[in-house]
Amino acid sequence: MPEISEQEYSQQRLQQVNEALGSGMFVYVRKLLQSMPAYDLALLLESSPAKSRMILWQLVDADDQGEVLEELSEEVRKGILKSIAPEELAEVTEGMDVDDLAEVLRTLPDSVYQEVLSSMDSQDRGRVEAALSYAEETAGGIMNTDTITIRPDVTVDVVLRYLRLKGELPESTDSFYVVDRHDRFIGAVTLATIVTTKPDVVVSTLIDSDIEAIAADMPDTDVAQLFERYDWLSAPVIDEQGHLLGRITVDDVIDIIREDAEHSMMSMAGLDDEADTFAPVVKSTKQRSVWLLVNLCTALFAVSVSSMFEDILGQLAILAVLNTLVPSMGGIAGNQTFTLVVRGIALGHIGDSNAKALFTKELSVGILNGVIWATLIAGIVTLWRQDIMLGAVIGFAMMVNMMCAAIAGVAVPLFLKKMKIDPALAGGVILMACTDVVGIFAFLGTATLLLG
Repeated sequence: MPEISEQEYSQQRLQQVNEALGSGMFVYVRKLLQSMPAYDLALLLESSPAKSRMILWQLVDADDQGEVLEELSEEVRKGILKSIAPEELAEVTEGMDVDDLAEVLRTLPDSVYQEVLSSMDSQDRGRVEAALSYAEETAGGIMNTDTITIRPDVTVDVVLRYLRLKGELPESTDSFYVVDRHDRFIGAVTLATIVTTKPDVVVSTLIDSDIEAIAADMPDTDVAQLFERYDWLSAPVIDEQGHLLGRITVDDVIDIIREDAEHSMMSMAGLDDEADTFAPVVKSTKQRSVWLLVNLCTALFAVSVSSMFEDILGQLAILAVLNTLVPSMGGIAGNQTFTLVVRGIALGHIGDSNAKALFTKELSVGILNGVIWATLIAGIVTLWRQDIMLGAVIGFAMMVNMMCAAIAGVAVPLFLKKMKIDPALAGGVILMACTDVVGIFAFLGTATLLLG
């Protein structure tokens, strides 16, 4: 029997749940949901229309709802949170990691947010408020305060006895953080070192100098790059005075990388990376209308350029046939460069120090591509229409637009980055406008001069 993929299995399970709901078999569905891990429950909710989603949420075991909330996308989570009373939400979120709880609370209206906080005990409230004091997309915003700290002047034996009394370690613990009496970070000692070292050895002699602390205000994308570069499993987070605030673990970083990838992909289409697949029709229409309007404006601008050459288009109908070819090729070439540059910016590969070298390289690629494809299309059009001048016109226009595509593909994302605008979100529309307008103007303008 052939194995099925995870995606096929998820779809089969979704169909099974929907059929059971349609038949009113709620007890069966509840038992089925109890056997599923939190991530699969979140996937099931996100894959269900809004009406079925709320029924499924009510059937999820109350003890599992907090973990499911952690896994849900922001838009889906917002929809579910609207139906939960503040007192109930405080119970649902009890036991959640501080970073995940802070993320959930940030999506709530201020009035509900304050009610949830007031429903918590003072210790939990203090930890959450500390996490919420930092911006969402910073190290402080994603850190977890559940850490184990030790003093530098104690022995390994003392540490081991303390761990046995504690009974369990926080998830993903690979190191213990060494702090002074004022909670200032000194260094870290790995769990493996503590377990394998003689009991009478003092902790200060075991500190791993390779483990660096992260500033609480560091952007989360920079944090992800550090984890990727140094293969960290966890890292301590400190404030400006060097006090230990918490730690970031690799599972948090994986979420950042996944969210950034989704953001880049969805932004290319002008969509929110947290968009709900099954959002209401009116809401989805509103979300998409903004960039459709922007695209319409740029398309009308390109049309207005074409209208400047109505006379030559009227005289030579073949120009109208070929008019889409040059902008199309320029658009594809520009999008290739644009995607490469946006990726380089996201990974930290591109900055002021190497932007000129990248520009020179991509312009050279644009010129070489222009020579190759201009020669090819000019030859094809010349043989097809038996008109060497027409072939030369479209070849020249192709060359110009390929160079423009290379220039715009580098310049647009770098300019938007300097203006603090997300290149992935706005760059595609600007790039398309550049290649369309230049392509049309170069082709029809040259045709007017040489063929009109």
